[in-house]
Amino acid sequence: MKAGKLAAPVLAAALAVAGCGDTHHHGRELVVGSGPGSESALLAAIYTAALRSYGSPTRTEAAPDPLQKLDSGTFVVVPGFTGQVLQRFQPDAAVRSDAQVYRAMVGALPEGIAAGDYTTAAEDKPALAVTESTAKAWGGTDLSELPRHCAGLVVGSIAGARTPSAVGSCRLPRPHEFPDNSTLFGALRDGQLTAAWTTTAAPGVPADLVVLADGKPALVQAENVVPLYRRNELTDRQLLAVNEVAGVLDTTALVEMRRQLAKGGDPQALADAWLGEHPLGR
Repeated sequence: MKAGKLAAPVLAAALAVAGCGDTHHHGRELVVGSGPGSESALLAAIYTAALRSYGSPTRTEAAPDPLQKLDSGTFVVVPGFTGQVLQRFQPDAAVRSDAQVYRAMVGALPEGIAAGDYTTAAEDKPALAVTESTAKAWGGTDLSELPRHCAGLVVGSIAGARTPSAVGSCRLPRPHEFPDNSTLFGALRDGQLTAAWTTTAAPGVPADLVVLADGKPALVQAENVVPLYRRNELTDRQLLAVNEVAGVLDTTALVEMRRQLAKGGDPQALADAWLGEHPLGR
C-alpha cells in the first residue's frame, strides 16, 4: 500500500517535469534560415508560415551560408533544392531523377542534419529555352531533341548562373553571359543564340519562346524544394508542418510567387497568402 501511495505522486511529478520540458520545446522560437536574395527568402518564408500555422513561434533570418549556420545549430530549418544540396556535399554525384537525387542527398548530409519530404510537384531546375522556329526545326519540344543538334550550338545564360555542362551525350559550349533576362532572350530571338538557359520556375520567360521539357530518363539533375533540419530539434508536430509543404507546393505556385516578388512583393506576405489559400493538414 505504501509503495502504491508513493508511486502516484512520483509519476505525477515525472509527468509534470516532462510536460514543462515539452512546453519549453514547443514555445521556443525556431529560426528558419535563408541565403542572400529574395527567392531564397521566399522558400524560408514558406516553411516559416507552415510552422506558424501549427502554432510554433518562428522567424526567418538570412545568412551568406545558411547550411553552415544549420550545421552549427544557429538555424533549425533551412530549405533549399535537392540538386544544389547534393552538389554541395557530393560534387561528383551523377544521379538526375527526383528520387535518385533525393536519396543521394540524404546519404551525403553531415551528421546532425536530416532532410524532410521533398516537393514532388515543385522544382526549379535548369531548362533550355529556344525559339518556336528552332523547336519546329528540331521536330519537338523535348530536351531529348537537343543532343541530335549538338554540333554548332551557341548557348547563353544570365551571368553567374549555374548551368549544366552537358545534356545527355551533348557536351555544351561555355555559355555566353548576359546581364539580365531581357538581353538574354533578346539575343535568342535575334539568332545570336541557339538556346538560352533559364529554370523551370523562372517567372520571366516570354510566351513566344519554348522551354524544352525534360522527360524520363532525366537529362538534367533534379532540383526539388526540400527542408533540411537539425536532428532532434523539431517536435513531431513541427516536423509534420514542414513535411506537409511537400504535398501542397507546386511549380505553378512558385512561379506566381516569384512573379510577385519581382514586382516588389514581400516574401513573408506572399508565403502567408499562399498558405491561406492552401492550408496544411487537409
